[in-house]
Amino acid sequence: MALEEREAQALRERMVQEQLIASPDARQPVTDPRVLAAMRAVPRHRFVPPAMQPFAYLDRPVPIGEGQTISQPYIVALMTELAQLAAGERVLEVGTGSGYQAAILAELGASVYTIEILEPLARQAEATLRALGAASVQVRVGDGYLGWPEAAPFDAILVTAAAPRIPGPLIEQLANNGRLVIPLGEWFQELRVITKTPEGLREERVIPVVFVPMVGKVREPVDE
Repeated sequence: MALEEREAQALRERMVQEQLIASPDARQPVTDPRVLAAMRAVPRHRFVPPAMQPFAYLDRPVPIGEGQTISQPYIVALMTELAQLAAGERVLEVGTGSGYQAAILAELGASVYTIEILEPLARQAEATLRALGAASVQVRVGDGYLGWPEAAPFDAILVTAAAPRIPGPLIEQLANNGRLVIPLGEWFQELRVITKTPEGLREERVIPVVFVPMVGKVREPVDE
């Protein structure tokens, strides 16, 4: 059953208050007012199948087809906050999925490049983003491990699937002082922020997470 917009607005406000600001389960709260405003503004229910819309604002991932999910609202907001994007900056998203994370990044005024390895998801996400007027988002079908070299360097890169290691091409495509926000690991996954500095890489461990595994070239033997 599709949600009416007034009901959806109320659910978004409740989502922000109870899942992001109130910080349930001892999670670190999301405090960036720009991120909170974006989470209030973007209609998350438009990025899930109609039958799943009543569940779109719950504190959990939601299936979107092709064996994939839209991440829970807290994770989307946290990764956005960790990226520390300013308006006008350029960001690469690896793993478009539903397109929701890309829409949140665009709401911050960023120029968004997003790559999805599963073509049906990429096409559906692109259609949803266009319908919502997210003109600053460019969608590509391909292996996100390789990044988007011709659009680099990026001020931030967000990876929305768990990688067994840090993809070398993504580090190469980061600007100086750029941030890579990525879940790393196999059986145990951890969200990390890798900052590229003139002195080298600086790494911050954030929280344990559970993401679908990244597929494609990242699964091949290391040849970098």
